[in-house]
Amino acid sequence: MNVYEAIAEMRRLSEIGESFEFSFMSYNPSLGKSEGVVYVRRGILRHRETEEHNRNADIIEAYTDLETGGQRRFYQPLLMTFKGQKTVLL
Repeated sequence: MNVYEAIAEMRRLSEIGESFEFSFMSYNPSLGKSEGVVYVRRGILRHRETEEHNRNADIIEAYTDLETGGQRRFYQPLLMTFKGQKTVLL
């Protein structure tokens, strides 16, 4: 499954309130480094930010980790798995 198909399905599931598992490679642009792979067992996407709030809004997805209650973000190209399937960037 490619990253963009996975994102579309994540959005669809989020709209109906269904959680899903996914993983991605972390990246902190301020520090220019990664803390490794992040695994989310039960997550749901939130509404996307606008470019006036974040210059990279077109490639960032906001999500809520339903197990921790944490509200985080990830870069679309760094999505690694969705519902146990590997994703590829096309």
